[in-house]
Amino acid sequence: MYGMIASMKSPAQRRTVRSPARTPEPDRAASTRAVSARASPASAATRGLREALTPEAWIDAATDVLVSEGIDHVRVDVLARQLGVTRGSFYWHFRDREDLLRRVLQAWSERATLALTRRLASASSDPRERLRDMISLPHRGRAAERAARIELAIRAWARRDALAQQVLDEADRSRLAYHEEAFRALGLKPAQARARAFITYSAEIGESLLHHHGTARARADRQREIERLVLQAPVTRAEGTPPAPAPRAARSPSAARGSPRARSAG
Repeated sequence: MYGMIASMKSPAQRRTVRSPARTPEPDRAASTRAVSARASPASAATRGLREALTPEAWIDAATDVLVSEGIDHVRVDVLARQLGVTRGSFYWHFRDREDLLRRVLQAWSERATLALTRRLASASSDPRERLRDMISLPHRGRAAERAARIELAIRAWARRDALAQQVLDEADRSRLAYHEEAFRALGLKPAQARARAFITYSAEIGESLLHHHGTARARADRQREIERLVLQAPVTRAEGTPPAPAPRAARSPSAARGSPRARSAG
Protein backbone atom coordinates (compact mmCIF):
# COMPACT_ATOMS: atom_id res chain seq x y z
CA MET A 1 0.00 0.00 0.00
CA TYR A 2 2.85 2.38 0.93
CA GLY A 3 4.36 1.59 -2.54
CA MET A 4 1.13 2.50 -4.30
CA ILE A 5 0.93 5.85 -2.54
CA ALA A 6 4.53 6.57 -3.42
CA SER A 7 3.90 5.78 -7.17
CA MET A 8 0.92 8.14 -7.28
CA LYS A 9 3.15 11.12 -6.36
CA SER A 10 4.34 13.43 -9.08
CA PRO A 11 7.94 13.31 -10.19
CA ALA A 12 8.59 16.55 -8.36
CA GLN A 13 7.10 15.08 -5.24
CA ARG A 14 9.15 11.96 -5.67
CA ARG A 15 12.37 13.93 -5.65
CA THR A 16 14.52 13.16 -2.65
CA VAL A 17 14.77 16.19 -0.43
CA ARG A 18 18.10 16.27 1.28
CA SER A 19 18.21 17.93 4.65
CA PRO A 20 21.08 20.33 5.23
CA ALA A 21 24.12 18.86 6.98
CA ARG A 22 24.06 19.54 10.73
CA THR A 23 27.10 20.66 12.60
CA PRO A 24 28.01 18.01 15.26
CA GLU A 25 27.37 19.08 18.85
CA PRO A 26 30.44 19.62 20.94
CA ASP A 27 31.43 16.92 23.45
CA ARG A 28 30.32 18.38 26.76
CA ALA A 29 32.41 15.95 28.81
CA ALA A 30 35.49 16.92 26.83
CA SER A 31 34.67 20.59 27.41
CA THR A 32 34.38 19.98 31.12
CA ARG A 33 37.71 18.21 31.17
CA ALA A 34 39.28 21.07 29.25
CA VAL A 35 37.95 23.61 31.76
CA SER A 36 39.25 21.50 34.62
CA ALA A 37 42.63 21.27 32.93
CA ARG A 38 42.76 25.07 32.68
CA ALA A 39 42.07 25.44 36.42
CA SER A 40 44.83 27.09 38.42
CA PRO A 41 47.49 24.82 39.90
CA ALA A 42 46.72 26.20 43.37
CA SER A 43 43.05 25.15 43.23
CA ALA A 44 44.02 21.72 41.91
CA ALA A 45 46.51 21.30 44.73
CA THR A 46 43.96 22.37 47.33
CA ARG A 47 41.40 19.96 45.89
CA GLY A 48 43.99 17.18 45.99
CA LEU A 49 44.82 17.88 49.63
CA ARG A 50 41.15 17.98 50.53
CA GLU A 51 40.55 14.64 48.87
CA ALA A 52 43.70 13.12 50.38
CA LEU A 53 42.94 14.22 53.96
CA THR A 54 40.96 11.58 55.81
CA PRO A 55 39.01 12.07 59.05
CA GLU A 56 41.89 10.27 60.78
CA ALA A 57 44.32 12.95 59.59
CA TRP A 58 42.21 15.64 61.26
CA ILE A 59 41.85 13.52 64.41
CA ASP A 60 45.62 12.94 64.61
CA ALA A 61 46.30 16.66 64.09
CA ALA A 62 43.76 17.54 66.81
CA THR A 63 45.41 15.05 69.18
CA ASP A 64 48.83 16.57 68.55
CA VAL A 65 47.53 20.06 69.34
CA LEU A 66 45.74 18.74 72.44
CA VAL A 67 49.02 17.32 73.73
CA SER A 68 51.22 20.29 72.87
CA GLU A 69 48.89 23.24 73.55
CA GLY A 70 45.77 22.04 75.37
CA ILE A 71 42.11 21.65 74.52
CA ASP A 72 41.45 25.39 74.07
CA HIS A 73 43.74 25.44 71.03
CA VAL A 74 42.02 22.52 69.27
CA ARG A 75 40.14 24.75 66.81
CA VAL A 76 39.23 24.38 63.16
CA ASP A 77 41.31 27.35 62.00
CA VAL A 78 44.40 26.15 63.88
CA LEU A 79 44.12 22.64 62.43
CA ALA A 80 43.43 23.86 58.88
CA ARG A 81 46.49 26.11 59.00
CA GLN A 82 48.60 23.27 60.34
CA LEU A 83 47.38 20.88 57.62
CA GLY A 84 47.68 23.48 54.86
CA VAL A 85 44.04 23.44 53.76
CA THR A 86 41.04 25.75 53.98
CA ARG A 87 38.54 25.73 56.82
CA GLY A 88 35.87 24.56 54.38
CA SER A 89 37.62 21.24 53.80
CA PHE A 90 37.07 20.42 57.50
CA TYR A 91 33.31 20.19 56.95
CA TRP A 92 33.69 17.41 54.41
CA HIS A 93 34.31 15.11 57.38
CA PHE A 94 32.83 16.76 60.51
CA ARG A 95 29.68 18.68 61.36
CA ASP A 96 31.43 21.06 63.74
CA ARG A 97 34.18 21.29 66.36
CA GLU A 98 32.18 19.30 68.90
CA ASP A 99 31.86 16.47 66.40
CA LEU A 100 35.64 16.46 65.98
CA LEU A 101 36.22 16.41 69.75
CA ARG A 102 33.88 13.44 70.15
CA ARG A 103 35.79 11.61 67.43
CA VAL A 104 39.11 12.40 69.14
CA LEU A 105 37.83 10.81 72.36
CA GLN A 106 36.44 7.79 70.51
CA ALA A 107 39.74 7.26 68.69
CA TRP A 108 41.72 7.50 71.93
CA SER A 109 39.42 5.03 73.70
CA GLU A 110 39.69 2.56 70.82
CA ARG A 111 43.47 2.75 70.55
CA ALA A 112 44.43 3.05 74.21
CA THR A 113 41.94 0.62 75.73
CA LEU A 114 39.81 -1.57 73.46
CA ALA A 115 42.36 -2.43 70.77
CA LEU A 116 45.12 -2.71 73.38
CA THR A 117 43.32 -5.21 75.61
CA ARG A 118 42.22 -7.24 72.57
CA ARG A 119 45.82 -7.44 71.38
CA LEU A 120 47.16 -8.43 74.80
CA ALA A 121 44.43 -11.03 75.29
CA SER A 122 45.19 -12.63 71.93
CA ALA A 123 48.94 -12.67 72.62
CA SER A 124 48.72 -15.09 75.54
CA SER A 125 46.12 -17.14 77.38
CA ASP A 126 48.23 -17.17 80.56
CA PRO A 127 46.82 -14.56 82.98
CA ARG A 128 50.24 -14.11 84.59
CA GLU A 129 51.77 -13.22 81.23
CA ARG A 130 48.91 -10.85 80.48
CA LEU A 131 49.57 -8.99 83.70
CA ARG A 132 53.29 -8.84 83.00
CA ASP A 133 52.49 -7.36 79.58
CA MET A 134 50.32 -4.68 81.19
CA ILE A 135 52.97 -3.84 83.77
CA SER A 136 55.58 -3.53 81.01
CA LEU A 137 53.55 -1.09 78.89
CA PRO A 138 55.02 2.13 80.41
CA HIS A 139 58.53 0.84 79.62
CA ARG A 140 58.09 0.37 75.86
CA GLY A 141 60.10 3.26 74.48
CA ARG A 142 58.82 6.17 72.41
CA ALA A 143 55.41 4.64 71.74
CA ALA A 144 54.82 4.40 75.49
CA GLU A 145 56.03 7.98 76.02
CA ARG A 146 53.63 9.32 73.38
CA ALA A 147 50.75 7.29 74.81
CA ALA A 148 51.53 8.71 78.25
CA ARG A 149 51.55 12.29 76.95
CA ILE A 150 48.19 11.78 75.23
CA GLU A 151 46.70 10.21 78.35
CA LEU A 152 47.92 13.06 80.54
CA ALA A 153 46.31 15.56 78.13
CA ILE A 154 43.04 13.58 78.12
CA ARG A 155 42.98 13.51 81.94
CA ALA A 156 43.61 17.27 82.10
CA TRP A 157 40.77 17.80 79.60
CA ALA A 158 38.45 15.54 81.62
CA ARG A 159 38.78 17.78 84.68
CA ARG A 160 36.79 20.48 82.87
CA ASP A 161 34.62 18.59 80.37
CA ALA A 162 31.83 16.14 81.20
CA LEU A 163 32.08 14.12 77.99
CA ALA A 164 35.84 13.70 78.31
CA GLN A 165 35.37 12.64 81.94
CA GLN A 166 32.76 10.08 80.89
CA VAL A 167 35.02 8.54 78.24
CA LEU A 168 37.96 8.51 80.67
CA ASP A 169 35.87 6.82 83.39
CA GLU A 170 34.80 4.14 80.91
CA ALA A 171 38.42 3.53 79.93
CA ASP A 172 39.49 3.22 83.58
CA ARG A 173 36.66 0.79 84.33
CA SER A 174 37.49 -1.34 81.30
CA ARG A 175 41.19 -1.51 82.15
CA LEU A 176 40.51 -2.31 85.79
CA ALA A 177 38.10 -5.06 84.75
CA TYR A 178 40.76 -6.55 82.47
CA HIS A 179 43.27 -6.64 85.37
CA GLU A 180 40.70 -8.05 87.78
CA GLU A 181 39.76 -10.82 85.37
CA ALA A 182 43.41 -11.84 85.09
CA PHE A 183 43.88 -11.90 88.88
CA ARG A 184 40.73 -13.96 89.34
CA ALA A 185 42.04 -16.40 86.75
CA LEU A 186 45.08 -16.81 89.03
CA GLY A 187 42.78 -17.99 91.82
CA LEU A 188 42.30 -14.82 93.85
CA LYS A 189 38.96 -14.15 95.47
CA PRO A 190 36.89 -11.28 94.03
CA ALA A 191 37.82 -8.78 96.74
CA GLN A 192 41.51 -9.64 96.49
CA ALA A 193 41.40 -9.51 92.70
CA ARG A 194 39.78 -6.05 92.75
CA ALA A 195 42.34 -4.73 95.23
CA ARG A 196 45.32 -6.03 93.29
CA ALA A 197 43.84 -4.81 90.01
CA PHE A 198 43.58 -1.29 91.44
CA ILE A 199 47.10 -1.40 92.91
CA THR A 200 48.60 -2.68 89.64
CA TYR A 201 46.73 -0.22 87.46
CA SER A 202 47.67 2.68 89.73
CA ALA A 203 51.32 1.65 89.52
CA GLU A 204 51.11 1.55 85.71
CA ILE A 205 49.56 5.03 85.53
CA GLY A 206 52.15 6.38 87.96
CA GLU A 207 55.01 4.84 86.00
CA SER A 208 53.64 6.33 82.77
CA LEU A 209 53.53 9.82 84.25
CA LEU A 210 56.87 9.56 86.11
CA HIS A 211 58.70 7.41 83.59
CA HIS A 212 61.73 9.73 83.33
CA HIS A 213 62.31 9.56 87.08
CA GLY A 214 65.53 7.64 87.74
CA THR A 215 67.91 5.76 85.49
CA ALA A 216 67.06 2.94 83.08
CA ARG A 217 68.28 0.48 85.71
CA ALA A 218 66.06 2.06 88.35
CA ARG A 219 63.05 1.78 86.02
CA ALA A 220 63.81 -1.89 85.36
CA ASP A 221 64.10 -2.47 89.11
CA ARG A 222 60.70 -0.84 89.67
CA GLN A 223 59.13 -3.04 87.01
CA ARG A 224 60.51 -6.24 88.58
CA GLU A 225 59.41 -5.16 92.06
CA ILE A 226 55.85 -4.41 90.94
CA GLU A 227 55.68 -7.83 89.28
CA ARG A 228 56.97 -9.50 92.44
CA LEU A 229 54.51 -7.70 94.69
CA VAL A 230 51.32 -8.14 92.68
CA LEU A 231 51.97 -11.60 91.24
CA GLN A 232 52.89 -13.34 94.47
CA ALA A 233 50.47 -15.93 95.81
CA PRO A 234 47.73 -14.54 98.07
CA VAL A 235 48.24 -14.98 101.81
CA THR A 236 45.54 -17.25 103.25
CA ARG A 237 44.81 -18.35 106.83
CA ALA A 238 44.82 -22.04 107.66
CA GLU A 239 41.35 -23.25 108.51
CA GLY A 240 40.58 -22.84 112.23
CA THR A 241 43.34 -20.28 112.79
CA PRO A 242 41.97 -17.12 114.42
CA PRO A 243 42.70 -13.85 112.67
CA ALA A 244 45.60 -11.80 113.95
CA PRO A 245 44.54 -9.11 116.44
CA ALA A 246 44.21 -5.64 115.04
CA PRO A 247 47.08 -3.35 116.05
CA ARG A 248 46.28 -0.93 118.86
CA ALA A 249 46.08 2.73 117.97
CA ALA A 250 49.00 4.79 119.23
CA ARG A 251 48.15 6.84 122.28
CA SER A 252 49.43 10.33 122.86
CA PRO A 253 51.54 11.03 125.99
CA SER A 254 48.81 13.30 127.38
CA ALA A 255 46.22 10.54 127.05
CA ALA A 256 48.58 8.11 128.78
CA ARG A 257 49.10 10.53 131.70
CA GLY A 258 45.36 10.93 132.09
CA SER A 259 44.64 7.18 132.34
CA PRO A 260 43.72 5.58 135.73
CA ARG A 261 46.94 3.53 135.72
CA ALA A 262 49.00 6.68 135.22
CA ARG A 263 47.18 8.46 138.07
CA SER A 264 47.60 5.56 140.49
CA ALA A 265 51.28 5.39 139.65
CA GLY A 266 51.57 9.04 140.55
